[in-house]
Amino acid sequence: MSKQITKIAFIGGTGLYEIEGIENIIEKGIDTPFGNPSDKIVIGTISGISCAFLPRHGKYHTLNPSEINQRANIYALKSLGVEQIVSFNSCGSLQEHIKPKDFVIPDQVFDKTKNRPSTFFEKGIVVHVSMAEPFCNQIRNLIHESVYELGLQHHFGGTYVCIEGPQFSTKIESQTNRQLGFSIVGMTLFPEAKLAKEAEMCYANISLVTDCDAWKDGQEVTNDLVASTVSVSIKDIIKSLILKLAERKTQCSCSSALAKSIMTPSQRVLLSANYNNLSLFLDKYYKSSLCDLE
Repeated sequence: MSKQITKIAFIGGTGLYEIEGIENIIEKGIDTPFGNPSDKIVIGTISGISCAFLPRHGKYHTLNPSEINQRANIYALKSLGVEQIVSFNSCGSLQEHIKPKDFVIPDQVFDKTKNRPSTFFEKGIVVHVSMAEPFCNQIRNLIHESVYELGLQHHFGGTYVCIEGPQFSTKIESQTNRQLGFSIVGMTLFPEAKLAKEAEMCYANISLVTDCDAWKDGQEVTNDLVASTVSVSIKDIIKSLILKLAERKTQCSCSSALAKSIMTPSQRVLLSANYNNLSLFLDKYYKSSLCDLE
């Protein structure tokens, strides 16, 4: 396989990488300071472009949303040299105009999760990154171009509300989320988006609507309904999008998210026992100071 750096990654369901034309497939196990990723990362080439695929729930869907080690997932991709991530997931619609089988490219996220580690930075190093714009808008625009060119029914913009799960919403929860103006509901986007921001990676999402959650009488979400709506269009999106991602000239600030976000004084950061675990993110800011200490 070519030794070209893998700068593009896709996170999604099992079989995401079973795309016609993908070549040079290898599976790579990666250990991280935060434990093991969901599964081995699949690396291959499409149109000569190296890309990585990570099955979020594990190859055989053995991890429920709260069990996904999202810190390990993002860290592992960062360690490969990945700079751009596009995540795919299924979701429920909370609005009448958003129909099953539609795609949504959200621009905002509301976090209702409860039990998930949501930061890399702890144990002596404190970081507050801005989440005002949770997604890389440049990549969002490229996703929009691809789904438009493919003629797929989609909605550009909207708010994804992320619930803990693994249970689906109650009817009153669903109705409340709808009244709050949220567009779609799912269980996997947080803390993935937060961690990608902390890792200074460009990250955006496209969600496939499979159901109407629980607010619409007679159309409540079930596992059978979700499974029956899975779309091969996702693979078409990847094939279209990868060329755009490979050719894009970065015009965003994602790669410098930490520049003004590290609150702990430099000397404390450098002396922290946790620095080695975070050096993948911090060396660009502190490596010269580390050399001075040595």
